[in-house]
Amino acid sequence: MANKNYIKALENPIFKIIAQASQELNLESYVIGGFVRDYLLQRDFKKDIDIVAIGSGIELALKVSELLPHKPKVQVFKNYGTAMLRYKEIDIEFVGARKESYNQDSRNPIVQNGTLEDDQNRRDFTINALAFSLNSNHYGELIDPFNGFEDLENTIIKTPLNPDITYSDDPLRMLRGIRFAAQLGFEIETASLLAIERNKDRIKIISGERIVDELNKILETEKPSVGFLLLFKSGLLNIILPELTALNNVEEIEGHTHKNNFYHTLEVVDNICPNTDDVWLRWSALLHDIGKAPTKKFNKKQGWTFHGHEFLGGKMVKKIFERLHMPLNNKMKFVQKMVMLSSRPIVLAEEIVTDSAVRRLVFDAGEDVDNLMTLCEADITTKNPTKFKKYHNNFDIVRQKIIEVEERDHVRNFQPPISGEEIMELFNLKPSREIGVLKEAVKEAILEGEIPNEYQAAYDFVMKKAMKMGLKRVVK
Repeated sequence: MANKNYIKALENPIFKIIAQASQELNLESYVIGGFVRDYLLQRDFKKDIDIVAIGSGIELALKVSELLPHKPKVQVFKNYGTAMLRYKEIDIEFVGARKESYNQDSRNPIVQNGTLEDDQNRRDFTINALAFSLNSNHYGELIDPFNGFEDLENTIIKTPLNPDITYSDDPLRMLRGIRFAAQLGFEIETASLLAIERNKDRIKIISGERIVDELNKILETEKPSVGFLLLFKSGLLNIILPELTALNNVEEIEGHTHKNNFYHTLEVVDNICPNTDDVWLRWSALLHDIGKAPTKKFNKKQGWTFHGHEFLGGKMVKKIFERLHMPLNNKMKFVQKMVMLSSRPIVLAEEIVTDSAVRRLVFDAGEDVDNLMTLCEADITTKNPTKFKKYHNNFDIVRQKIIEVEERDHVRNFQPPISGEEIMELFNLKPSREIGVLKEAVKEAILEGEIPNEYQAAYDFVMKKAMKMGLKRVVK
């Protein structure tokens, strides 16, 4: 494979400019990593290119910028010996070839200048160690010291060197390997997977942000269960998300069993993927049942119960986001809301759908009601075709009711038709308990369908309610 040439891969003019800059600086340069891998796999180009220079990557980046007509700004990261510039929506990162050594308590390497071979040795996987030459004497030649091309053809993930060393040096590579397997539909070589199991505890030195970045990429795949089952099998998932692995427990008492909520959860995540690319809705699917393990109880009348698991699950979401340093903003609140409301549409689909129940659902879910319905439809994992069809038919009825109720009653992102300020003015009141009682009464009357969501109806209702409370209108 070493002599095979891929000049066609380097048609973009930027490669000729990098080659020219390299020649002027009298150094060698190569395209390496993801661009090469994805070209050989005929995958969509991901808009970033890694260039390795046998010499200074920073100098090469500055020279490339100098040769480009628009002189793009070069971001220099001296601590890492890297530089980056943007060319026509493409991010190009330049690094000097290096060899690395590691301390036991850090994934930050001790770096020394090295050869191309040294640089390929330090790569995480053989399929990411492939390089195209940008040098005039063998421009476009594929440099493949670890038979990465063969591994691409055989759809195998393996490390260039001893996997125990590769994973212990930088434990994030264990997650990256699983993520590549999920993204590409590849298998992790047995020796490599066993090395991940042996080194799983090393993941504890990796920051939450880095871990979540990989989890997000797994969740963004077509079938995230592939990645999560590998995380589970390797023991990594129990360290990262023990709340999920706690669901992998089926008990039987007096002939009563419950479903395995771990495998059910992975099925729900896979089910939701064709209907949404929103990674936070996919997170909601992943975490929707986490409250079931701590709330599981058995009694003879009802069998197994999980009372209040949605409420507890919502509280657990915040702890997970905090522990993994995930965003504690509207994204977390969205996932919390989805988890806490995750059973509501299911209950509606099982019973006669009343307008008031739909109004309350829309009121509580607000703008996220459609996402909630998408989640709950994904939650139908029954293998009974009659039940499956019945649930989906009922959900269609609920969706239609939501449209009808919203058109008529406008309770999504509900704002009371009569404000607290107006009520205070009507009865010459200061902020007080009575104002809260009247506002709550108006809201409840609208949700129950006693009055329409209109100003005059709300005004008349407030006047009657206030009279019963002994409040008198102030005439001006």
